[in-house]
Amino acid sequence: MAGRKERQRRLARERYLRQQARRAQRAQRWRLTGIVAGACAAVVAVGAGSYFLFFSGGGKPAAAATPTLTPSATASASASPTPIAEPAKHCTYTPSGTPARTAGTPPSKTDYKAHYQATIKTNRGNVVIDLLNQQATCAVNSFVYLASKNYFSNTKCHRLTTSGIYVLQCGDPTGTGSGGPGYKFADENLTGAKYTTGTVAMANSGPGTNGSQFFLVYQNSTLQPNYTPFGKIVSGLGIIKNVAKAGSDNANGQGDGHPKEKVIIDSVTIKKT
Repeated sequence: MAGRKERQRRLARERYLRQQARRAQRAQRWRLTGIVAGACAAVVAVGAGSYFLFFSGGGKPAAAATPTLTPSATASASASPTPIAEPAKHCTYTPSGTPARTAGTPPSKTDYKAHYQATIKTNRGNVVIDLLNQQATCAVNSFVYLASKNYFSNTKCHRLTTSGIYVLQCGDPTGTGSGGPGYKFADENLTGAKYTTGTVAMANSGPGTNGSQFFLVYQNSTLQPNYTPFGKIVSGLGIIKNVAKAGSDNANGQGDGHPKEKVIIDSVTIKKT
């Protein structure tokens, strides 16, 4: 009897270790982002409680791990830059990698007093987002600039996670999770950040590596506050939820991959008031 109990305990320990290993593997994949030059895929967000997104790769974030495809190597995170005082009057955009689509660099001077609303027109309907210009000025400045250059037009959202972080990741013209705008910028709005339903945040590969990839949270997510929240969905959340119901192709693991129902961004328009 004692031998049987010992065997049961040993099997339970082995199952626990296997689960922990799988979770660590998923979390590492999630940290990679499509912004990293040379990465096959990026990760946007991480699993519950760990550092997507994606928030960030071709199939993976934040999910946070960044939710992308098959990451090639772990991205090395640089030291966290000095926090930006918000609203930011000036932003620094540093060259990083080869642009996935030529768009140039956003102006360093911001219109920090403006209010912006973005409409993402997709093949499945419109998603409307109020941009948090007072809390994440540099991220909003970049997003508005890229939209004005048609950077997001005719691109597909490359990653959907339906377990743990619940995000749809977009913003890479290559559709692989490895593409970025050719520059990076610092994190913002992280203090007390929560990734509740409707949050829009930047995918990254470590501190200060924001680019063009972003993720849309369609269900409360347990991501750590490592991804700049810069918007809130005010219309069209049901579209993303319906895509999530259809699931992913599990290219990055169970519940993480390309959405089975493709989401194509036709255009992003900005309303300024």
